[in-house]
Amino acid sequence: MNTLLAFGMPGGMEWVVIVLFVVIFFGAKKIPEIARGLGKGIREFKDATKEIKKEIEDGGKPGETASKN
Repeated sequence: MNTLLAFGMPGGMEWVVIVLFVVIFFGAKKIPEIARGLGKGIREFKDATKEIKKEIEDGGKPGETASKN
């Protein structure tokens, strides 16, 4: 069974508990740094996904572009 469907998404009170846990565990000064790192990781993942998708569409090797006739 799908775990997400079994437990559901966190509601309002659950998010409050999660945020309080993060603030207590990491401290308020670390949160922007963690968010920045998470954003960079997501951006790198998206770029890598786009690059792989382009390679598959072009049918070429990494770094090469397919020549169109």
